[in-house]
Amino acid sequence: MFRSLFYMTNMNRMRIILGICTFIFLVSCESSSKEKYTTYDDVKIVSAMKNVMWKGELQGKIQLDTIATKKGLYGIGPLSYLQGELLINDGKSYVSKVTSDSTMNVEETYNVSAPFFVYANVNNWMTIPLPYEIKTIKDIEALVDEETKTFKRPFAFKLKGTVKSATIHIQNLPKGTKVSSPKEAHQGQTNYELANEDVEIIGFFSTEHKGIFTHHDSNIHLHLITKNKDKMGHLDAMEIDKMQLFLPKK
Repeated sequence: MFRSLFYMTNMNRMRIILGICTFIFLVSCESSSKEKYTTYDDVKIVSAMKNVMWKGELQGKIQLDTIATKKGLYGIGPLSYLQGELLINDGKSYVSKVTSDSTMNVEETYNVSAPFFVYANVNNWMTIPLPYEIKTIKDIEALVDEETKTFKRPFAFKLKGTVKSATIHIQNLPKGTKVSSPKEAHQGQTNYELANEDVEIIGFFSTEHKGIFTHHDSNIHLHLITKNKDKMGHLDAMEIDKMQLFLPKK
């Protein structure tokens, strides 16, 4: 009888221990899954585009002024509640907002937040002059992919030069709008056409982050700002005149 009670007690202990181990394992797995797109040594990713588009998580998930190291800092994302666009270019932070169908306001400030954001610190670049035949966003995507087969991915890159033409947009979601699909998220989006402008373009490349910080049909996410800083937004299309590509030194 005593042996039976002792055996049952040990069995209970084993069940408790197994339960604790299972719980730790599940938590660890969940944490590892999240880490896949939230933390990198070189690129930091906060939340995800799909959470905004499909789950309606429009509120700020990161205050840009909390990013500790501003030296060589680059980052892109939308403004909270999809009411503007954000760009950090070499440590300077810009927000653009719609003022009319043909005008916008661009302000330099870190006092903003984003519902998802990708950023990195890069202080050393290698320069690649673009071949004449490289003209479009798709051309840039293919070239960046080809030039970085041995790079650690994801990574930031940039372009500098002149565009013959470009289309950028700024999110301008009406206040109070609820979002549960990409179509709803793009309500109020305003497009702007540029011609013969000197620009800088900040981009992030990844083949593994569709729906996280790139759209479902692309491996790059690009924001453009003009040389005089009066226009800035998400880059949708362009025809390149003359540009240089900058890739991070390995």
